[in-house]
Amino acid sequence: MQQRIDHVTAHDGSFDVHLWLPDGGSGPGILLIQEIYGVGPYIAKVAEDLAARGYVVAAPDLFWRLHPGWVGEHTPEGTAAAIELAGGFDLPQGVADCVLTLAHLGELPEVTGGLGVLGFCLGGSVAYMLATQARTAAVLSFYGSAVPEATGLMERIDTPLLLVFGGSDPYIPREQVAAVESAAAGRADVRVHVEEEAGHAFHNSESPMFHQPEPAARAWEVATAFLHHHLPTR
Repeated sequence: MQQRIDHVTAHDGSFDVHLWLPDGGSGPGILLIQEIYGVGPYIAKVAEDLAARGYVVAAPDLFWRLHPGWVGEHTPEGTAAAIELAGGFDLPQGVADCVLTLAHLGELPEVTGGLGVLGFCLGGSVAYMLATQARTAAVLSFYGSAVPEATGLMERIDTPLLLVFGGSDPYIPREQVAAVESAAAGRADVRVHVEEEAGHAFHNSESPMFHQPEPAARAWEVATAFLHHHLPTR
């Protein structure tokens, strides 16, 4: 597995895009959008998993305007610092950065077979908003807190969409998840998967505070099956 850092230029500067290439050297592209902890060990672990499945994975540093290269620790103190930093994050600018990253990814000679998007937490919100602006083979959003307030935007999304939530998430109450389920009902290209016993960020294997192995494994199996259906590798 090869790794490198590319640079993408925005209207007000440039930012790092971390890339992971599969052993075969090429494959479909996945835009992987970070949590509030930055492009750190957890995002790297997810990227390595996807690259091992045959995908070219690109993870942009979305906090580059606030603190370039910042990686938060998975501790109570680190989480508090991450929340404080994320408070200054401009969501529309972050979506715009992801549009640029998606274009960059699509132009890479290593990318063959289409593009997909996967985001966690903050990145889950960004992925959902991005889906209203860019058509890809698949979009996967894990516990994006902005999604319940923006269910009306589903009408603008014509990409296969998987929305994953924890049914016991204190940051996204179950009634908000139910509103998402209601909005998705009858939409053939939208699937909502809820792990009822899981809380927030339950897939984050680097965080003792949040990780719940069994729900994480089930949700990841659903997610990777969804990806392989809509964006198959060789």
